[in-house]
Amino acid sequence: MASLHAKSWRKWARWGLTALGALLLLGAVLLAATPLGRYLARAGWEEGKILWARRPIVEVLADSTISPALRGRLELVQAARAFAVDSLGLPAGKTFTQYTQLESDTLVLVLSAAAPDKLVPLVWKFPVVGRLPYKGFFRLADALGADSALVAEGYDTYLRPASAFSTLGWFNDPLLSTTAAQDSVDLVNTVIHELTHNRYFAEGDATFNESFANFVGARGAERFFLSRGDTARAARAAASWADDRVLAQFWFELFESLDSTFKAHPDDSSRARRIALRDSIYRGARATLIRDIAPRLQTISPVYAERVRLDNAALLARRVYLSDLDRFEVAYARANCDLNRTVVALIAEHSRRPR
Repeated sequence: MASLHAKSWRKWARWGLTALGALLLLGAVLLAATPLGRYLARAGWEEGKILWARRPIVEVLADSTISPALRGRLELVQAARAFAVDSLGLPAGKTFTQYTQLESDTLVLVLSAAAPDKLVPLVWKFPVVGRLPYKGFFRLADALGADSALVAEGYDTYLRPASAFSTLGWFNDPLLSTTAAQDSVDLVNTVIHELTHNRYFAEGDATFNESFANFVGARGAERFFLSRGDTARAARAAASWADDRVLAQFWFELFESLDSTFKAHPDDSSRARRIALRDSIYRGARATLIRDIAPRLQTISPVYAERVRLDNAALLARRVYLSDLDRFEVAYARANCDLNRTVVALIAEHSRRPR
C-alpha cells in the first residue's frame, strides 16, 4: 500500500499472498510434467519470495537504522515515481511503493540465443506476454544449464545479469536492492523504464517494448533531473542516451552487413562459408568499435569496445533494446520535446500497426 501498513493489514495481505501462492502452486503442479511448467513453477516460486519479503518504502524510511545511502536511493525512487505519474502519464499503481532486500547481488540472468549463420533469434513462448527472444533464470545453475544445452545444439548464446524486471502490473512490483544499488541516473532511468511497460506492452513485440521503454526512461530521467534543477545529472542522462544512439546505429549497420552476407549464401551447403564470413565481419566490427566508436562515447569506457561480446546472439539481444531510437527522437522533436505527448503519439502509432 502507498501508506504505512498496520500490522493487521500486513497479516491479511500476507495471508492473501499465501492463498495466491497456493493457487499458483496448484497450477504449477498441473504443468509440472512439461519443461515450461517446471520453468513457470520456479519463476512463480522466486517471484513469490520477492513479494513475500517486500516492505513498504515508507516503513523502511521510518527505520532509523537504514544507511544514508539507501535512504537517499529510496527517496529518489519516490520522487522519480511521482514524476513519472504526474508529468509523463505513466500508470504506476502500487509499483515501487515497496522494497525487497535480496539475498544476492544478482536478480535474474537473461539468456538469448541465435543460430551462428542466421540472424534469427531463438524465441520462447509464454502465457500472457507471448513470444519473447529471451528467457530469465533466477538460479545460476539453471541459467548455466540452459546455456550449455543450447551451445551443445550449436547456438550462439548470450547470458547476462539484469537488476530489474516488470510484471506489467500483474503484481505490485517492489523496488529491489539490485535496482537500488544503481547510480542515481540509472536508477531514475530504470524506474521510468519499468513504469513505461505498465503503460504499454505489445504482446510478442519485445523489440518495440524494450526500445521504447529505453527511450522513455532515458529522456524521462533527463527531464526529471531538469525539473529538480540538477543540470549535471540531466546532462549525464542526455550523454548516456546519446551513447545509446551511437551504438544503436553501429549495431544496425552491423546487422545489415551480416544479413546481406547471409542472404548472399542461402544454401545449406554454404553454412561453413557463412560462418567464416561472419567471423570476418565481426573482426572488422571490433576494429571499428575500437577505432571509430569508442572515441565518440561519453559515458562508456573505451574498454567496452575491446571486450564487448560479438556474435549473433549478443547482436540480436542488443537490437531488442536499441532499435528505432532515431525514430523516437524524431517524434520527440516533433512534439517540441514534450515527452508525455511523444509517448501518447508513439503508442498510438504502434497500436495501429498490423500484427
